[in-house]
Amino acid sequence: MTPTSNVLIDNKQGLKFTESPRWHDGKLWFIDIHDKGIKTVAPDGTLATVLTLPFLPNGLGRTPDGAWLFGDALGRQLYRWDGAQLAPLADLSQLTTFCLSDGITDAHGRFYAGDIGYNFFDPANQPVDSCVIVKVEPNGSTAVVANGLSFPNGMVITPDGKTLIVAECMAHRLTAFDIDATGALHNRRVWAAFDAGVHPDGICLDAEGAVWVANPEGRDQVLRVLEGGRVTHRVSVGTGAFAVMLGGADGRQLFICTSASHDPAQIARAPSARIETVQVAVAGAA
Repeated sequence: MTPTSNVLIDNKQGLKFTESPRWHDGKLWFIDIHDKGIKTVAPDGTLATVLTLPFLPNGLGRTPDGAWLFGDALGRQLYRWDGAQLAPLADLSQLTTFCLSDGITDAHGRFYAGDIGYNFFDPANQPVDSCVIVKVEPNGSTAVVANGLSFPNGMVITPDGKTLIVAECMAHRLTAFDIDATGALHNRRVWAAFDAGVHPDGICLDAEGAVWVANPEGRDQVLRVLEGGRVTHRVSVGTGAFAVMLGGADGRQLFICTSASHDPAQIARAPSARIETVQVAVAGAA
């Protein structure tokens, strides 16, 4: 199955580069990194900016008490926003290198943040395999819970709270960890391996335990994969896909963050961001 997506909103509404989509309260919440904001879009395409920021944000998660957590990507700080007050929560600069990537919250309000690990804005620099995942507790305390990763990017946590799956973008794989009662990660293993044409970026989980994968490079821009690596579905989008989320009234609408480029200079000159959608058979995980 290779359905073609439909455009919900695009750069004509001011989008620059969308990431970290999360379905909440009947809307898709997402970060617009290069417009320095958190935005929402309703299923009818109504777009709103809910928070404008003084930094480039990345990673977005909602806590059990209703606050949003997200990173200052280049400053490598984590912030908390309760809908009224924006406050710093944790400094990750001593634990990470250059830039934060995607992140996710768990049912206890912990935030897991990935580390890009090198200056990817400079074409002369090559990716490294020394990246980490940092766990941030609700009180702001931090700890490295995984290392030796290759550009950890999108993450999901299974509904039972026992497994974290992370997209290792430059290693062409999804990697899983067991989560213990303290939030530490153990039992690292390959959940799904891809060929060199797949650089998994943002991911989301459906109710059957399959992972939808945004692949900004290669022929198949969006894949649905089972544990072990079998691809069951492919979705074609107009440009590159960078993040995905299941939502909508029945949980079966797949939202896809797309752009022709992730290069900041190109985005500044001619942004091409879109949020595209396609109906799928299996709803998102709880």
